[in-house]
Amino acid sequence: MSISFDYEKYLKEQSEYILERISKFNNKLYLEFGGKLFYDFHASRVLPGFDPNAKVKLLNKLKDKLEIIICVYAGDIERNKVRADFDITYDMDVLRLIDDLREWDLAVNSVVITRYAEQPAATIFRKKLERRGIKTYTHGVTSGYPTDVDVAVSDKGYGKNAYIETAKPLVIVTGPGPASGKLSTCLSQLYHEYKRGVKAGYAKFETFPIWNLPLKHPVNFAYEAATADVKDVNMIDPFHLDAYGITAVNYNRDIEVFPILKRILEKITGEKSIYRSPTDMGVNRIGFCIGNDDAVKEASCQEIIRRFFNTQCEYKKGLVDLDTAQRVELIMESLGLKPEDRKVVAHARKAAEQARKKHGNSDNGTGSAIMLKDGTVVTGKGSNLMNSLSSMLLNAIKTLGNISDEIHLLSPNILELIINLKRDSLGDRNPILNLREILIALSISAATNPTAQLALEKLPNLSNCEAHSTHIVSHADTIILKKLGINMTCDPEFPSKEMFFV
Repeated sequence: MSISFDYEKYLKEQSEYILERISKFNNKLYLEFGGKLFYDFHASRVLPGFDPNAKVKLLNKLKDKLEIIICVYAGDIERNKVRADFDITYDMDVLRLIDDLREWDLAVNSVVITRYAEQPAATIFRKKLERRGIKTYTHGVTSGYPTDVDVAVSDKGYGKNAYIETAKPLVIVTGPGPASGKLSTCLSQLYHEYKRGVKAGYAKFETFPIWNLPLKHPVNFAYEAATADVKDVNMIDPFHLDAYGITAVNYNRDIEVFPILKRILEKITGEKSIYRSPTDMGVNRIGFCIGNDDAVKEASCQEIIRRFFNTQCEYKKGLVDLDTAQRVELIMESLGLKPEDRKVVAHARKAAEQARKKHGNSDNGTGSAIMLKDGTVVTGKGSNLMNSLSSMLLNAIKTLGNISDEIHLLSPNILELIINLKRDSLGDRNPILNLREILIALSISAATNPTAQLALEKLPNLSNCEAHSTHIVSHADTIILKKLGINMTCDPEFPSKEMFFV
C-alpha cells in the first residue's frame, strides 16, 4: 500500500498551530487531548505513513513548554474497566502511561481521579500513586453541570475542586480512555486560573473525525465504526457553517455540548468567546497532511471491514449489543463493502473447508490465512497437534525464510509429548498447541536447529500483516497476535462446542 500521509509535514504544521493557539491566551493553554496518546494503530492503519506514536513525538518537540495532567474516572477503576488493545485495566494503564511519558522525557504534573466519591478501589489507587511519589488529586461531580451554569461556574461547582499548580504555558490533559473527566478538569483549572488573574485558554485535540474532509469520506466512516459502541455519529458542524459558510465535520457529542461549553467559558472569563463553533476549538491539522487520498480511502475501507468482523465477534461473545454490531454493518453497506473484500477471508475459509474434509466435522475443521507484505497469502489448518493459527504462523515464517514445506520446524514426536503432558498431567481439556506454546517450542528447537533459528528470525516480518481466522481467537492467542503486530480478524464462530473458552 502506498504511503499517503506526510508525517514530517504533520509534525511541523501541528506544533506550529498549537504554539499559535497558546499565543491567543496570554501564553497559558489547557489542551484536552483525546484519543490514544501512544500506539494509535487505528490512525496508522487508515493513514498509511502515520506513525502510531506521532502524537507523543509531537509533544516531545514541545516538551520544554508543556506538562501533563492524567485523568481517570473513579467509576472505571471501581469496575476494573479494561483497555482492550493492551488488555489491562484503566488504573494500570495510568501507571503504564506515566512510565511511557517519562521515557519520552515528558513531565507528568499529576493524576486526577475524577467523579470521586470515595470508591474503595479508587481510594486504594490514590494511595498507591501517592506512595510512589505521584501528585494525586480527586475531583467530585460538578454541581450544576450541565443545566445550571451559574452554579457550575462558582465555588460550589468547579471551585470545590482542588487547584493543580502548573508552571508551563501548555498543559496537556489526557486520560486512558473516553469519559475520563478531561474536559471537567480543564474547566476547573480555568476557573481557578481566572480567580488568580491568569487569563488561560482551552482547546481540544482530536484526530478523528477529520474536520476538513467530506462527511462521508471513508476515513470518517472508519471513525464511526471504531466508536460504534459509544454511538458517536459524524455530523456537519452547524455552528461552523453558520459562522463562516464553511462545511466542517465534527461528531455529535461535541456539537451537542458546544452551546453549554461556550456559556461556561464566557462565564469563567467574563468575555465573549473567540470560539464560534466546536470545530474552532480544535487544533488538529492532520487533514492538511494527506498526500494520496485514494490510498487513504482504500485503507479506511479495509479498517471498516476489520471493525465489522471485530464487532460481530464481540456480539457473539456478549461484549456488545446488537445495535453496535448493526451500526458497523450499516456503514459497510453504505460504502458497498463486503466481508470478502478483505482478501485473506476467502483463503482462510478455503483452508477450513480443506481441514473439514480431512478431519470431518471435528473441532479441527478450522482455517487461518495471512497476507505477507509482498502480497503472498499463506494459510494454516487445524490439526490434532495445533490450531490453525499456529499452523499459519509456522507456514508464514517458513515462507519468509524460503524453507521447504516438507521440512518440519518442530518434531511431531516432541509436539505429541507436549500434548500428552497437557492432557494427562495438567488435565487440559483442549490440549492442542496454541501460539505461545508453539513459539516456546520453536525457540527451544532453535538452540540446536539452524533452520528453526532462521524461521524464528522472520517473526518481526509479520508486523502489520493482515490475517483472518474462521473461528474466534482465544484470549491467549489474541495477546500473542497483538505482540507480533498482526492485524487479525475472525469469523464470529467459536472453534468448538465447548462452553468454556479462554
